[in-house]
Amino acid sequence: MKAICYRNYGVDNLKLEEVEKPTPTDNEVLVRVRAAALNPIDGHFLRGAAISRLILGLRKPRFTRFGSDFAGAIESAGKNVTQFKSGDEVFGVKRGAMAEYVCARAAREVTLKPANVTFAQAASVPIAALTALQGLRDKGHIKAGQRVLINGASGGVGTFAVQIAKSFGAHVTGVCSTGNVDLVRSIGADRVIDYTKEDFTNGAERYDLIYDLVGNHSFSDRRRVLTPNGICIIAGVGGAGLHPESWARLGGTLKALFLSVFVKQKFIALVAKLSKEDLGLFSDLMQAGKVTPVIDRTYQLGDAADAVRYLEEGHARGKVVITVE
Repeated sequence: MKAICYRNYGVDNLKLEEVEKPTPTDNEVLVRVRAAALNPIDGHFLRGAAISRLILGLRKPRFTRFGSDFAGAIESAGKNVTQFKSGDEVFGVKRGAMAEYVCARAAREVTLKPANVTFAQAASVPIAALTALQGLRDKGHIKAGQRVLINGASGGVGTFAVQIAKSFGAHVTGVCSTGNVDLVRSIGADRVIDYTKEDFTNGAERYDLIYDLVGNHSFSDRRRVLTPNGICIIAGVGGAGLHPESWARLGGTLKALFLSVFVKQKFIALVAKLSKEDLGLFSDLMQAGKVTPVIDRTYQLGDAADAVRYLEEGHARGKVVITVE
């Protein structure tokens, strides 16, 4: 089978290779992949950023397969798998998913795909949607009627966060660039701030919850627009390090987390966790039409390097997806 691999760190080392087709264990399913989605964390692994090489491999990556989010159809299932059968359309998370086939644990890494969404849409869900949900629900304790601001509302996580916050009954303000204002409004934002024209930290509005996916404001700036008991969730700390500006943002994040110990408002870092239950929840939300994945561009499997370069430019509207013919 064909798969995207990297034998050395760096985007230029992404190659389409012929590798052995995997065989599922007794508790796994073999999925014929139809689409896979990119996430910033994939680029983090690919570049072997900073201290992460102690885990990933100092000079060369120990694990050479690429990607994590996927959607496809089950080709076969292990003898202990009872909840899935051959032909079932599914989506999930598995490292090395950017390939023609992938094996995933049936009890943890995969769930049924709703019939009303495409493979590309389903593949765009797992990591981004889990990050959005767990940030708002588990860390932010979002409630109906709260005023919520999403900084970075047009990106992969942000487009899910806007829709999820609305499904909880919040009043949602999205922050994005001029070209994305209509998109953010179309997915449910009650108010949209164009950051090229207005700085939300200088406004009169106060927010019960800020979900910061950008990290481009100081601790004091964000405190100023939080309510006295407000919460600021800062996502993606574990993925910093791709570029020099990421280090600056990571430093600001760590400073904010330290200083928040001395104030009533809460600043909380988030790195999402894989949850079969939460994947199932998104399947239900998509089935009900309450969440619709936003896809910016699709690439062919052999063009994965170009897709990574585009994502890392930082201007993607929603998700970047790889289709697998």
